[in-house]
Amino acid sequence: MNVGYIRVSKHEQHEDLQRDALAAAKCEKVFADKISGATASRKGLEEALAYLRPGDTLVVWKLDRAGRSLNHLMELLSDLQNRDISFTSLTEQIDTSTPSGKLIFHLLGALAEFERDLIRERTNAGLAAARARGNVGGRPRKLQSNAKVALARQLFASKEHSIPELCSALGISRATLYRYVKEANPPA
Repeated sequence: MNVGYIRVSKHEQHEDLQRDALAAAKCEKVFADKISGATASRKGLEEALAYLRPGDTLVVWKLDRAGRSLNHLMELLSDLQNRDISFTSLTEQIDTSTPSGKLIFHLLGALAEFERDLIRERTNAGLAAARARGNVGGRPRKLQSNAKVALARQLFASKEHSIPELCSALGISRATLYRYVKEANPPA
């Protein structure tokens, strides 16, 4: 059984075009999502996936209707393949029930993996460059100078002031004060 899926945003007017194409592809049931830019929820796709049975085919008008990204599309196609469900994209003429469609599926998988590797490589290079410039990342410390940290430790050790008084005077929380003290006196 051919099951169709339509996705349109508020700014697009492709719904009739997609419905006509899916009707021409003899889709017996069609699920649809009207997506605004703010939401990632795709109830229509979830319903279509729940409706599909082994041997069925999920049909879309165009590849970008099925996945938000290449990685998302690959996850969807992999899930369908594991469930013995074919996938057809009418515009790109991809049909995973054919040998050439399976080849395209595997090429898309290799491209998705390549994209993930490139992103990981760029991220690591950016982090290394930032570390080389002296940026360690993360949130800045509450007490910026070592002198202030030393003062906090000294006042804590003197026990002349209560913990709330120290925190108020230094402008730090109780947890921050204890963390600075612990860093000076690591457990054995």
